[in-house]
Amino acid sequence: MDKRRFLILLSLFEEAYVAVHGRRIEYRVADSPETLRFISCKSLLFFTLFSLKSGLTFDILGFVFKLDVSNAKRNQELGLEVLKRALGDVGLLPKREFDSPEEFGAYFSGHKSIILDGTEQRIQRPGDNEDQKAFYSGKKNRTPPNH
Repeated sequence: MDKRRFLILLSLFEEAYVAVHGRRIEYRVADSPETLRFISCKSLLFFTLFSLKSGLTFDILGFVFKLDVSNAKRNQELGLEVLKRALGDVGLLPKREFDSPEEFGAYFSGHKSIILDGTEQRIQRPGDNEDQKAFYSGKKNRTPPNH
């Protein structure tokens, strides 16, 4: 994400923060300086985007940003809540659930094509051993075997 796009998103993020919390982050920090690690929407947005892009565990994310594990998780949840609101307010949040095939069709009617990622979809395991080999991923079972 370049600087221009970040600043556009930051503007939306700041508006959404006020909508979610009723006031700007700077006022919340002034009331509780010891409980809020990120003192601006800019730093909270950067943290949120970094946490999404990097895929780090909360332990490592906390280490990078000098937070304990629970604060890393709490701040990511806060940032995600505000980011979701910001993207939703301007109609950029993807729709993830549909009530019917008709609703799905209507939602995507203006698009020439869509791409669905179904790589991790569960399937019924074939009974024949030869047929099973074509579907074997090499990954471990969902649950550990009983010992």
